[in-house]
Amino acid sequence: MKKLVRGLREFRDTYFSTHRELFEQLSHKQKPRVLFITCSDSRIDPTLITQAAPGELFVVRNAGNIIPPFGATNGGEGAAVEYAIHALNIEQIVVCGHSHCGAMKGLLQLGKLEEDMPLVYDWLRHAEATRRLVKENYEEYEGEELLEITIAENVLTQIENLQTYPVVHSRLYQGRLKIYGWVYHIETGEVFAYDAVDHTYVPLPQFFSEEQEGTAQAGGRFPSPVACELPQRFNNHRSSENGQSAQPKPAQGTPDPGVQELATEFWLSTEQAERIYRGSSHK
Repeated sequence: MKKLVRGLREFRDTYFSTHRELFEQLSHKQKPRVLFITCSDSRIDPTLITQAAPGELFVVRNAGNIIPPFGATNGGEGAAVEYAIHALNIEQIVVCGHSHCGAMKGLLQLGKLEEDMPLVYDWLRHAEATRRLVKENYEEYEGEELLEITIAENVLTQIENLQTYPVVHSRLYQGRLKIYGWVYHIETGEVFAYDAVDHTYVPLPQFFSEEQEGTAQAGGRFPSPVACELPQRFNNHRSSENGQSAQPKPAQGTPDPGVQELATEFWLSTEQAERIYRGSSHK
């Protein structure tokens, strides 16, 4: 506690004293640019890893960065999402998982938690879709590799859950909202973003590198960090002529050089990426 008090004093004497105008503005209203959903893990600090200033992020944190589907619970997560979008007019959402996530470890052995931590058990049941998907589709994996897959899949599951909220669905339909899926690696400081085109996770700087910008200007494929943008997904899942839902088809032929270069740096293997797409893409 003494350390925290010293920190408060240092904050007042240094940072606050040199940013008085900013805090005066913040005292009247907030206008964050991003809704950042992440885990309660003490090793994750959204403002630190993004270097965001006070007032830029509207943060929702809980064990496992879980957003229960609309109507599943009366918890604060849904209220925060609704307020962020409707009242604050936020147009970007980041769902950020992280390596070595204790909540996801617990999800993989959910039965053992029921007696010792019943509240944790009840909460993680909101991630049952992630647990079932991993159990039934990744039987050949175990240990740390299985945990990494679970973390990645859970981010996509929570993005799907977000789409069940009326305000999210409406803003996506209007093209006024974008949702991003990230995984932060504690040990390296890297962030991997879900590429909705290749259906895999790519180091985030790849999305904004000068080389990739040059590729995009030259007409090549530029990876998209947007994990959910309803009009685009709708076009990819439009109905076929016989009235049945047309499933997306994998790209044919050899990937262009830019994609091949990115493939060497994918966090997940091609096989795992395909599993993510088949298992967690919007039905």
